[in-house]
Amino acid sequence: MIAVGTRRALDAKGIDAVMAVAEEEATRNGYRVVIAIVDAGGHLLQLRRTEDAQPASGQVAIDKARTAAIFVRPSREIEQQVSSGRLGALALHGAVALTGGIPLTVDDEVIGAIGTSGETPDQDESVSLAGAHTPFSVTDVPALTRDGAQAAADAAAAVATERAVWPVVAVVDAGGELMHLWRPDLAQVASVQVAADKARTAALYRRPSKDFEDQAAHGRPSALHLAQAVPLQGGMPIVHSGHVVGAVGVSGASSAAEDQELSVLAAEAASATARDGEGKAAAYFPAESVAAKFATGGLLHDTPGYKVDAGRRTAPGEVEYHEHVADIMHVVSGTATVVTGGQMIASRAVGPGETRADAIEGGTRRELGAGDVLVIPPGVPHHFTAVSDPFLYLVAKVRD
Repeated sequence: MIAVGTRRALDAKGIDAVMAVAEEEATRNGYRVVIAIVDAGGHLLQLRRTEDAQPASGQVAIDKARTAAIFVRPSREIEQQVSSGRLGALALHGAVALTGGIPLTVDDEVIGAIGTSGETPDQDESVSLAGAHTPFSVTDVPALTRDGAQAAADAAAAVATERAVWPVVAVVDAGGELMHLWRPDLAQVASVQVAADKARTAALYRRPSKDFEDQAAHGRPSALHLAQAVPLQGGMPIVHSGHVVGAVGVSGASSAAEDQELSVLAAEAASATARDGEGKAAAYFPAESVAAKFATGGLLHDTPGYKVDAGRRTAPGEVEYHEHVADIMHVVSGTATVVTGGQMIASRAVGPGETRADAIEGGTRRELGAGDVLVIPPGVPHHFTAVSDPFLYLVAKVRD
Protein backbone atom coordinates (compact mmCIF):
# COMPACT_ATOMS: atom_id res chain seq x y z
CA MET A 1 0.00 0.00 0.00
CA ILE A 2 1.31 3.44 -0.95
CA ALA A 3 -0.35 5.93 1.39
CA VAL A 4 1.47 8.99 0.08
CA GLY A 5 2.69 9.53 -3.47
CA THR A 6 3.82 12.68 -5.23
CA ARG A 7 2.25 15.24 -7.49
CA ARG A 8 3.61 18.25 -9.30
CA ALA A 9 2.72 21.78 -8.24
CA LEU A 10 3.57 25.28 -9.37
CA ASP A 11 6.46 26.79 -7.45
CA ALA A 12 6.93 30.50 -6.76
CA LYS A 13 9.13 31.07 -9.82
CA GLY A 14 6.68 29.19 -12.02
CA ILE A 15 3.77 31.30 -10.84
CA ASP A 16 5.74 34.49 -11.48
CA ALA A 17 6.73 33.32 -14.97
CA VAL A 18 3.13 32.60 -16.00
CA MET A 19 1.88 35.90 -14.59
CA ALA A 20 4.66 37.96 -16.19
CA VAL A 21 3.92 36.67 -19.69
CA ALA A 22 0.16 37.05 -19.28
CA GLU A 23 0.51 40.61 -17.99
CA GLU A 24 2.91 41.46 -20.82
CA GLU A 25 0.34 40.19 -23.34
CA ALA A 26 -2.40 42.29 -21.73
CA THR A 27 -0.25 45.43 -21.59
CA ARG A 28 0.97 45.03 -25.17
CA ASN A 29 -2.63 44.99 -26.39
CA GLY A 30 -3.89 47.70 -24.04
CA TYR A 31 -6.25 45.30 -22.26
CA ARG A 32 -7.60 46.38 -18.86
CA VAL A 33 -7.91 43.07 -17.09
CA VAL A 34 -7.48 41.15 -13.88
CA ILE A 35 -5.38 37.97 -14.09
CA ALA A 36 -5.62 35.17 -11.53
CA ILE A 37 -3.55 32.02 -11.09
CA VAL A 38 -4.85 29.14 -8.96
CA ASP A 39 -3.57 25.73 -7.90
CA ALA A 40 -5.05 22.39 -8.99
CA GLY A 41 -7.77 22.69 -6.36
CA GLY A 42 -8.79 26.15 -7.54
CA HIS A 43 -7.20 28.05 -4.64
CA LEU A 44 -5.75 31.46 -5.46
CA LEU A 45 -1.96 31.67 -5.84
CA GLN A 46 -1.50 35.12 -7.39
CA LEU A 47 -3.64 37.96 -8.73
CA ARG A 48 -2.65 40.95 -10.85
CA ARG A 49 -4.79 43.91 -11.86
CA THR A 50 -3.63 46.03 -14.79
CA GLU A 51 -4.12 49.78 -14.96
CA ASP A 52 -7.81 50.86 -15.02
CA ALA A 53 -9.18 47.30 -14.85
CA GLN A 54 -12.72 47.17 -13.49
CA PRO A 55 -12.91 46.02 -9.84
CA ALA A 56 -15.58 43.42 -10.58
CA SER A 57 -13.16 41.48 -12.76
CA GLY A 58 -11.17 40.33 -9.75
CA GLN A 59 -13.62 37.68 -8.61
CA VAL A 60 -14.57 36.78 -12.17
CA ALA A 61 -10.94 36.06 -13.07
CA ILE A 62 -10.61 33.80 -10.02
CA ASP A 63 -13.84 32.01 -10.92
CA LYS A 64 -12.66 31.38 -14.48
CA ALA A 65 -9.31 30.04 -13.29
CA ARG A 66 -10.95 27.80 -10.70
CA THR A 67 -13.31 26.40 -13.33
CA ALA A 68 -10.42 25.52 -15.63
CA ALA A 69 -8.47 23.92 -12.78
CA ILE A 70 -11.11 21.72 -11.17
CA PHE A 71 -12.82 20.71 -14.42
CA VAL A 72 -9.41 20.25 -16.16
CA ARG A 73 -10.50 22.03 -19.32
CA PRO A 74 -10.79 25.58 -20.66
CA SER A 75 -13.75 27.41 -19.14
CA ARG A 76 -14.79 28.21 -22.73
CA GLU A 77 -16.03 24.61 -23.01
CA ILE A 78 -18.53 25.16 -20.18
CA GLU A 79 -19.77 28.36 -21.81
CA GLN A 80 -20.13 26.57 -25.15
CA GLN A 81 -22.25 23.86 -23.52
CA VAL A 82 -24.60 26.49 -22.11
CA SER A 83 -24.74 28.44 -25.37
CA SER A 84 -25.57 25.20 -27.21
CA GLY A 85 -28.62 24.65 -25.02
CA ARG A 86 -27.29 22.51 -22.18
CA LEU A 87 -28.50 24.84 -19.45
CA GLY A 88 -27.89 22.22 -16.78
CA ALA A 89 -24.19 23.06 -17.03
CA LEU A 90 -25.02 26.28 -15.19
CA ALA A 91 -25.62 24.16 -12.08
CA LEU A 92 -22.15 22.58 -12.07
CA HIS A 93 -20.74 23.15 -8.60
CA GLY A 94 -17.69 25.42 -8.67
CA ALA A 95 -18.00 26.30 -12.37
CA VAL A 96 -18.68 29.55 -14.17
CA ALA A 97 -19.71 29.37 -17.82
CA LEU A 98 -17.40 32.18 -18.93
CA THR A 99 -14.54 32.07 -21.43
CA GLY A 100 -11.08 33.04 -20.17
CA GLY A 101 -9.88 30.22 -17.90
CA ILE A 102 -7.07 27.95 -19.18
CA PRO A 103 -5.51 24.94 -17.37
CA LEU A 104 -1.78 24.91 -16.66
CA THR A 105 -0.44 21.47 -17.57
CA VAL A 106 2.77 19.47 -17.33
CA ASP A 107 2.83 16.21 -19.31
CA ASP A 108 -0.99 16.29 -19.55
CA GLU A 109 -1.33 16.72 -15.76
CA VAL A 110 -3.32 19.80 -14.73
CA ILE A 111 -1.42 21.48 -11.88
CA GLY A 112 -3.33 24.77 -11.82
CA ALA A 113 -4.99 27.31 -14.08
CA ILE A 114 -4.99 30.94 -15.15
CA GLY A 115 -8.07 33.11 -15.62
CA THR A 116 -8.48 36.59 -17.10
CA SER A 117 -11.44 38.99 -16.99
CA GLY A 118 -12.12 42.54 -18.13
CA GLU A 119 -12.27 42.60 -21.93
CA THR A 120 -14.11 40.50 -24.53
CA PRO A 121 -14.18 36.72 -24.03
CA ASP A 122 -11.66 36.13 -26.82
CA GLN A 123 -9.34 38.84 -25.55
CA ASP A 124 -9.51 37.52 -22.00
CA GLU A 125 -8.71 34.03 -23.24
CA SER A 126 -5.78 35.26 -25.34
CA VAL A 127 -4.12 36.66 -22.20
CA SER A 128 -4.64 33.38 -20.33
CA LEU A 129 -3.33 31.36 -23.27
CA ALA A 130 -0.17 33.44 -23.40
CA GLY A 131 0.51 32.71 -19.76
CA ALA A 132 -0.36 29.04 -20.03
CA HIS A 133 1.91 28.49 -23.02
CA THR A 134 5.04 29.97 -21.45
CA PRO A 135 7.56 27.57 -19.85
CA PHE A 136 7.19 27.47 -16.07
CA SER A 137 8.89 25.61 -13.28
CA VAL A 138 7.23 23.13 -10.93
CA THR A 139 8.08 21.18 -7.82
CA ASP A 140 7.18 17.72 -6.55
CA VAL A 141 5.08 17.64 -3.37
CA PRO A 142 3.74 14.72 -1.31
CA ALA A 143 0.11 13.81 -2.00
CA LEU A 144 -2.28 11.55 -0.10
CA THR A 145 -3.38 8.55 -2.17
CA ARG A 146 -6.70 6.71 -2.17
CA ASP A 147 -5.07 3.93 -0.16
CA GLY A 148 -3.80 6.44 2.39
CA ALA A 149 -7.22 8.02 2.74
CA GLN A 150 -8.81 4.62 3.29
CA ALA A 151 -6.16 3.68 5.86
CA ALA A 152 -7.07 6.76 7.89
CA ALA A 153 -10.80 6.05 7.74
CA ASP A 154 -10.33 2.34 8.49
CA ALA A 155 -8.30 3.12 11.62
CA ALA A 156 -11.05 5.31 13.05
CA ALA A 157 -13.74 2.88 11.94
CA ALA A 158 -12.07 -0.06 13.67
CA VAL A 159 -11.89 1.74 17.03
CA ALA A 160 -15.41 3.15 16.68
CA THR A 161 -16.84 -0.28 15.88
CA GLU A 162 -15.08 -1.83 18.87
CA ARG A 163 -16.65 0.85 21.08
CA ALA A 164 -20.05 0.51 19.42
CA VAL A 165 -20.20 4.17 18.42
CA TRP A 166 -21.15 5.15 14.91
CA PRO A 167 -19.62 8.40 13.70
CA VAL A 168 -18.97 9.46 10.11
CA VAL A 169 -15.31 9.65 9.10
CA ALA A 170 -14.36 11.92 6.18
CA VAL A 171 -10.89 12.14 4.62
CA VAL A 172 -9.93 15.02 2.32
CA ASP A 173 -6.87 15.95 0.27
CA ALA A 174 -4.58 18.89 1.03
CA GLY A 175 -7.00 21.21 -0.75
CA GLY A 176 -9.93 20.11 1.39
CA GLU A 177 -11.70 18.01 -1.26
CA LEU A 178 -13.33 14.74 -0.21
CA MET A 179 -11.41 11.55 -0.99
CA HIS A 180 -13.00 8.88 1.21
CA LEU A 181 -16.03 8.61 3.51
CA TRP A 182 -16.96 5.96 6.07
CA ARG A 183 -20.64 6.14 6.99
CA PRO A 184 -21.92 3.25 9.11
CA ASP A 185 -25.59 2.30 8.92
CA LEU A 186 -26.38 3.82 12.33
CA ALA A 187 -24.63 7.16 11.73
CA GLN A 188 -26.71 10.30 11.93
CA VAL A 189 -27.28 11.97 8.58
CA ALA A 190 -26.08 15.38 9.74
CA SER A 191 -22.65 13.97 10.57
CA VAL A 192 -21.79 13.48 6.89
CA GLN A 193 -21.41 17.19 6.16
CA VAL A 194 -20.02 18.04 9.59
CA ALA A 195 -17.24 15.45 9.30
CA ALA A 196 -16.31 16.78 5.86
CA ASP A 197 -16.34 20.37 7.18
CA LYS A 198 -14.02 19.46 10.06
CA ALA A 199 -11.60 17.69 7.71
CA ARG A 200 -11.63 20.59 5.25
CA THR A 201 -10.87 23.04 8.07
CA ALA A 202 -7.90 20.99 9.24
CA ALA A 203 -6.56 20.64 5.68
CA LEU A 204 -6.91 24.25 4.55
CA TYR A 205 -5.64 25.79 7.79
CA ARG A 206 -2.95 23.14 8.35
CA ARG A 207 -3.96 22.67 11.99
CA PRO A 208 -6.52 20.79 14.11
CA SER A 209 -10.03 22.22 13.88
CA LYS A 210 -10.03 22.09 17.68
CA ASP A 211 -7.75 25.14 17.64
CA PHE A 212 -10.62 27.24 16.31
CA GLU A 213 -13.16 25.84 18.75
CA ASP A 214 -10.77 26.69 21.59
CA GLN A 215 -10.33 30.22 20.25
CA ALA A 216 -14.07 30.79 19.94
CA ALA A 217 -14.72 29.42 23.43
CA HIS A 218 -11.96 31.41 25.12
CA GLY A 219 -12.52 35.00 24.16
CA ARG A 220 -12.08 35.09 20.39
CA PRO A 221 -15.56 34.63 18.86
CA SER A 222 -14.30 36.27 15.67
CA ALA A 223 -12.75 32.89 14.84
CA LEU A 224 -16.27 32.06 13.63
CA HIS A 225 -15.66 34.41 10.68
CA LEU A 226 -12.66 32.56 9.24
CA ALA A 227 -13.43 31.58 5.65
CA GLN A 228 -14.23 27.88 5.15
CA ALA A 229 -13.43 27.09 8.79
CA VAL A 230 -15.74 25.17 11.13
CA PRO A 231 -14.73 25.73 14.78
CA LEU A 232 -15.58 22.22 15.95
CA GLN A 233 -13.06 19.70 17.24
CA GLY A 234 -12.67 16.45 15.37
CA GLY A 235 -10.61 17.54 12.35
CA MET A 236 -6.91 16.60 12.18
CA PRO A 237 -4.27 17.20 9.48
CA ILE A 238 -2.46 14.18 8.02
CA VAL A 239 1.24 15.04 8.00
CA HIS A 240 3.99 13.38 5.98
CA SER A 241 7.62 14.53 6.00
CA GLY A 242 6.57 17.91 7.35
CA HIS A 243 3.88 18.44 4.69
CA VAL A 244 0.12 18.42 5.28
CA VAL A 245 -1.10 15.96 2.62
CA GLY A 246 -4.74 15.79 3.72
CA ALA A 247 -6.95 15.68 6.78
CA VAL A 248 -9.53 13.54 8.53
CA GLY A 249 -12.76 14.67 10.18
CA VAL A 250 -14.93 12.70 12.60
CA SER A 251 -18.48 13.59 13.66
CA GLY A 252 -21.20 11.74 15.55
CA ALA A 253 -19.31 9.71 18.18
CA SER A 254 -20.47 9.74 21.80
CA SER A 255 -19.01 13.20 22.42
CA ALA A 256 -16.98 15.98 20.84
CA ALA A 257 -13.95 14.73 22.75
CA GLU A 258 -14.37 11.27 21.23
CA ASP A 259 -14.67 12.79 17.77
CA GLN A 260 -11.32 14.46 18.43
CA GLU A 261 -9.75 11.28 19.79
CA LEU A 262 -10.80 9.25 16.77
CA SER A 263 -9.58 11.90 14.33
CA VAL A 264 -6.16 11.88 16.01
CA LEU A 265 -5.99 8.08 15.74
CA ALA A 266 -6.98 8.20 12.08
CA ALA A 267 -4.46 10.89 11.15
CA GLU A 268 -1.65 9.08 12.97
CA ALA A 269 -2.57 5.81 11.24
CA ALA A 270 -2.33 7.41 7.80
CA SER A 271 1.02 9.01 8.63
CA ALA A 272 2.36 5.71 9.99
CA THR A 273 1.18 3.83 6.91
CA ALA A 274 2.98 6.34 4.70
CA ARG A 275 6.21 5.93 6.65
CA ASP A 276 5.97 2.14 6.58
CA GLY A 277 5.31 2.14 2.85
CA GLU A 278 8.32 4.19 1.78
CA GLY A 279 10.03 1.50 -0.24
CA LYS A 280 9.60 -1.14 2.49
CA ALA A 281 6.43 -2.92 1.38
CA ALA A 282 6.12 -5.03 -1.75
CA ALA A 283 3.71 -3.80 -4.39
CA TYR A 284 1.86 -6.30 -6.57
CA PHE A 285 -0.01 -5.49 -9.78
CA PRO A 286 -1.98 -8.34 -11.40
CA ALA A 287 -1.87 -8.66 -15.17
CA GLU A 288 -5.40 -7.27 -15.52
CA SER A 289 -4.55 -4.00 -13.77
CA VAL A 290 -1.31 -3.64 -15.74
CA ALA A 291 -3.19 -4.14 -19.02
CA ALA A 292 -5.80 -1.59 -17.96
CA LYS A 293 -3.11 0.95 -17.18
CA PHE A 294 -1.39 0.36 -20.53
CA ALA A 295 -4.70 1.10 -22.26
CA THR A 296 -4.29 4.77 -21.34
CA GLY A 297 -0.74 5.02 -20.02
CA GLY A 298 0.15 6.29 -16.57
CA LEU A 299 1.85 5.56 -13.27
CA LEU A 300 1.56 2.08 -11.81
CA HIS A 301 3.60 2.82 -8.71
CA ASP A 302 4.53 6.18 -7.19
CA THR A 303 6.97 6.79 -4.31
CA PRO A 304 9.21 9.76 -3.45
CA GLY A 305 12.33 7.81 -4.53
CA TYR A 306 11.14 6.00 -7.63
CA LYS A 307 8.16 5.52 -9.92
CA VAL A 308 7.01 2.78 -12.30
CA ASP A 309 5.21 4.04 -15.38
CA ALA A 310 3.11 2.04 -17.82
CA GLY A 311 4.30 4.04 -20.82
CA ARG A 312 2.12 4.30 -23.91
CA ARG A 313 3.14 6.27 -26.98
CA THR A 314 1.31 6.69 -30.25
CA ALA A 315 3.46 9.43 -31.78
CA PRO A 316 6.95 10.92 -31.38
CA GLY A 317 7.44 13.33 -28.52
CA GLU A 318 9.73 16.11 -27.36
CA VAL A 319 13.32 15.67 -26.28
CA GLU A 320 13.45 14.91 -22.55
CA TYR A 321 16.25 15.57 -20.09
CA HIS A 322 16.12 14.54 -16.42
CA GLU A 323 18.96 15.93 -14.32
CA HIS A 324 18.32 13.67 -11.33
CA VAL A 325 16.23 10.78 -12.68
CA ALA A 326 17.30 7.61 -14.50
CA ASP A 327 14.86 5.95 -16.93
CA ILE A 328 15.01 2.15 -17.15
CA MET A 329 12.79 1.07 -20.05
CA HIS A 330 11.57 -2.43 -20.92
CA VAL A 331 9.66 -2.68 -24.19
CA VAL A 332 6.43 -4.67 -23.91
CA SER A 333 5.14 -4.35 -27.47
CA GLY A 334 5.60 -2.25 -30.59
CA THR A 335 8.67 -0.58 -32.04
CA ALA A 336 10.37 2.78 -31.59
CA THR A 337 13.37 4.78 -32.69
CA VAL A 338 15.14 6.56 -29.84
CA VAL A 339 18.07 8.98 -29.98
CA THR A 340 20.14 9.39 -26.81
CA GLY A 341 22.89 11.88 -26.01
CA GLY A 342 23.87 14.68 -28.35
CA GLN A 343 23.10 18.39 -28.12
CA MET A 344 19.58 19.64 -27.39
CA ILE A 345 18.13 22.22 -29.80
CA ALA A 346 15.78 24.99 -28.55
CA SER A 347 15.77 23.64 -25.00
CA ARG A 348 13.62 25.07 -22.21
CA ALA A 349 13.21 24.31 -18.51
CA VAL A 350 9.84 22.87 -17.49
CA GLY A 351 10.63 22.16 -13.85
CA PRO A 352 13.45 21.69 -11.37
CA GLY A 353 16.00 19.47 -13.12
CA GLU A 354 13.61 18.91 -16.04
CA THR A 355 14.28 20.21 -19.56
CA ARG A 356 12.47 19.74 -22.87
CA ALA A 357 13.72 20.51 -26.38
CA ASP A 358 12.55 20.39 -29.99
CA ALA A 359 15.31 18.14 -31.32
CA ILE A 360 18.73 16.58 -30.70
CA GLU A 361 21.80 17.25 -32.81
CA GLY A 362 24.03 14.18 -32.96
CA GLY A 363 23.55 11.42 -30.40
CA THR A 364 23.13 7.67 -30.80
CA ARG A 365 20.18 6.17 -32.66
CA ARG A 366 18.62 2.91 -31.42
CA GLU A 367 15.80 0.76 -32.75
CA LEU A 368 13.70 -0.76 -29.95
CA GLY A 369 11.40 -3.77 -30.11
CA ALA A 370 9.55 -6.10 -27.75
CA GLY A 371 11.82 -7.43 -25.00
CA ASP A 372 14.52 -4.78 -25.38
CA VAL A 373 15.80 -2.83 -22.37
CA LEU A 374 17.19 0.70 -22.52
CA VAL A 375 18.82 2.39 -19.51
CA ILE A 376 19.14 6.18 -19.67
CA PRO A 377 21.18 7.65 -16.79
CA PRO A 378 20.43 11.05 -15.26
CA GLY A 379 21.70 13.91 -17.40
CA VAL A 380 21.34 12.18 -20.78
CA PRO A 381 18.87 13.72 -23.26
CA HIS A 382 16.65 11.29 -25.17
CA HIS A 383 14.13 11.60 -27.96
CA PHE A 384 11.52 9.21 -29.37
CA THR A 385 11.69 10.17 -33.05
CA ALA A 386 9.37 7.43 -34.30
CA VAL A 387 7.00 5.00 -32.59
CA SER A 388 4.41 2.42 -33.58
CA ASP A 389 0.79 2.98 -32.62
CA PRO A 390 0.82 1.93 -29.86
CA PHE A 391 4.28 1.52 -28.37
CA LEU A 392 4.05 0.06 -24.84
CA TYR A 393 6.92 0.02 -22.38
CA LEU A 394 7.46 -0.18 -18.62
CA VAL A 395 9.64 2.60 -17.25
CA ALA A 396 11.24 2.60 -13.80
CA LYS A 397 12.10 6.20 -12.94
CA VAL A 398 14.74 6.24 -10.20
CA ARG A 399 15.86 9.46 -8.51
CA ASP A 400 19.55 9.73 -7.68
